[in-house]
Amino acid sequence: MSKPFDIVVHGATGFTGRLVVEYLLRQYPNSNPAGSGLRWAMGGRSAAKLAAVRDELGAPADTPLVVTDSSDPASLQALMAQTRLVLTTVGPYQLYGNELVAACAQAGVDYVDLCGEPAWMRHMIDAHEAQARASGARIVFSCGFDSIPFDLGVLLLQTEMKARFGQPAQRVRGRVRKMKGTFSGGTAASLKATMAAAASDPGVLALLRNPFSLTPGFEGPRQPSGNKPELDEALGLWVAPFVMAAINTRNVHRSNFLLQQAYGADFVYDEMLVTGAGEKGQAIAQAVANDKSMGSDAGPQPGEGPSREEREAGYYDVLFLGHDSAGHSLKVGVTGDRDPGYGSTSKMISEAAACLLLDSAATPGGIWTPASAMGDKLIARLQAHAGLSFKVED
Repeated sequence: MSKPFDIVVHGATGFTGRLVVEYLLRQYPNSNPAGSGLRWAMGGRSAAKLAAVRDELGAPADTPLVVTDSSDPASLQALMAQTRLVLTTVGPYQLYGNELVAACAQAGVDYVDLCGEPAWMRHMIDAHEAQARASGARIVFSCGFDSIPFDLGVLLLQTEMKARFGQPAQRVRGRVRKMKGTFSGGTAASLKATMAAAASDPGVLALLRNPFSLTPGFEGPRQPSGNKPELDEALGLWVAPFVMAAINTRNVHRSNFLLQQAYGADFVYDEMLVTGAGEKGQAIAQAVANDKSMGSDAGPQPGEGPSREEREAGYYDVLFLGHDSAGHSLKVGVTGDRDPGYGSTSKMISEAAACLLLDSAATPGGIWTPASAMGDKLIARLQAHAGLSFKVED
C-alpha cells in the first residue's frame, strides 16, 4: 500500500478510456477511497490533454494525472513505481502494448486490458509468463466484451453442470441471441493490425488458425470452425459466424487449461450468431457471413464511438448450451445492459480491475483469463455494479 495509486487508467484521453474514467468517478470516487477501496489516476502522454479531459468529464480538479508514455522506458518505470495495477485501453496492443506488459511482468504490477489479439497474446505468454509468476504480476487480457461474458458464461455453465450431474459438459455452444451496438474502432484497428501481421509472418497465421493457440503444450479435440452459416441442430435455428469467436473461443480454452482441465480434456466449444428460423433465418445468416465491414475503413476509427444515447440503447443476450456424455443438458443466459463495444466494456474492465485488487489476493502471478483469475467473484461484481446478469435457464 506504499504506492500512491491502486489503478492508473492508461489511455484515459481516448474514447473508451474516458468511459472508464466516468465509471470510476461514479463507482469508485477518489473523494472516498476508504469507502470505495480504490485510489486511481488518469494516465496519458499529454498532461494538458489529461487536464482537459478531466475538466470535460466534470471530474474533481484534484483528480490525479500521470503522464505515461509506453515508448519511454523511464516513463514506464515511473509508472510502475506509482501504481499497483495498470488498466490499459490503448490498442492495438500488438502495436502499443509490448513494453507495458514487459514492464508490469518485471515489476510485479497487475495489468488488465481489452485485448482481442490472440497471436500477440501468445507471444506475450511465451515471453513474460515466467517473469510474471516470479514477480507476482497478475496479467489478465481480454477484460471487455471480448471475452468476459463468454469466458464467465462457460465457467458458470460448467460449475452448474458439475454440481447437478457430477461432470462437466463435453460440448458447449455459445450462441449470441440478440445484440445491439457497434464494434469499437479499437477492435477494428486490432483486426487490421492482426491481418497485416499474418500477411508478413506465417507463424502468426498458424496461431490465428489454431483453437488452442493460448494453451501452450496442450492440444484438445477438433473444434467446429464456425466460419459459415449452418442450421444449428441443437436449437433448430440458423446461425452465422460471430466476429468475436476467434478470440473468445481461444480464451475459453485457455481458462480450461489454467483450471487444470476443469471442463474436460475433450471439451468442444464454438460460438455463433443466431439469425432465426426457416428461409429468412438462412438468408440473414448468409448476409452476416458475407459482411466484410469489420475490415473496411467505413466503421468507427480508434478514438471514435457511438453517442451516449446509442450506448445506453445497446444490449446483448448470449445463450450457453451444454451437453455431457450422459445426455444431460443445461442452459445459461448472459445479458448486458449497454452496447457491447463501449458502454458495457468500459464497466467490465473497471470491475475486473477492482475485482483483481480487492477480491482476488489469492491469485498468484501469471498470465490469466478473467475466469481463471477471478471466476465467480467477478460474476458477483458484474451483476452488482456493471449491468450484467448470469442466469441458469430452465
